[in-house]
Amino acid sequence: MQLYTVTEIEQTQQDLPYLIEVMEWVKSFLARHHPNLGRPGPVCPFVPYALKSNSIQMAVIRGNNLTFQQLEEIVKCYRDIFLQGDTKDKEFDIYRAFLLIFPDVHINENFQLIDRIQQKLKPLFVESGLMLGEFHRNTQSSGLHNPNFRPLRSPIPLLAIRFMVDSDLPFLQNPDDDPYLRSKYLEAYLKRFAHTSTDKAKLNTAYQALALAKEQIQEILINS
Repeated sequence: MQLYTVTEIEQTQQDLPYLIEVMEWVKSFLARHHPNLGRPGPVCPFVPYALKSNSIQMAVIRGNNLTFQQLEEIVKCYRDIFLQGDTKDKEFDIYRAFLLIFPDVHINENFQLIDRIQQKLKPLFVESGLMLGEFHRNTQSSGLHNPNFRPLRSPIPLLAIRFMVDSDLPFLQNPDDDPYLRSKYLEAYLKRFAHTSTDKAKLNTAYQALALAKEQIQEILINS
């Protein structure tokens, strides 16, 4: 049974349009194939089963009167809640996701706020075996199979929390990232998959990318 206070009902009424809009976007875009995707299957291959298993949860975060630090702490709290979540079978954890919706950012078109939070907190999330993705209508992040496709564009700004999967390697070895940061990402990736992944090619690529990052760090230290 679920009981609601008047305040909770009023808050739900305010949040519901944003929840519905994002839910429809997940169903009509992420869970389906797009002709510009560059590969077969849905935009996100995990979403169809996540929808079927009811593994996606959403929250609306109103940020008009919150500082960047306060929003950052809220996202970190959701990280902790996500890690505390329990499933009967751990192999299905990869289908779990939190979508944190920021409608006030949408109204004010301050999309850089979403990017800043994601960039600031990504190392913390990766260290915990998680990924933190930024979505809004102006993101320039391109698809892995088609550089002209923008899979991270959403109707309302949001941050997505999910567990890291072995196919996330390209997002963790970006040569534009600082080598110190890249090294931490790749170490977290290998810690998670070195003894569980059957994709030896990906593991070898990760080890090579980590060795390169460490070489670059050494060069920085020598030249500093």
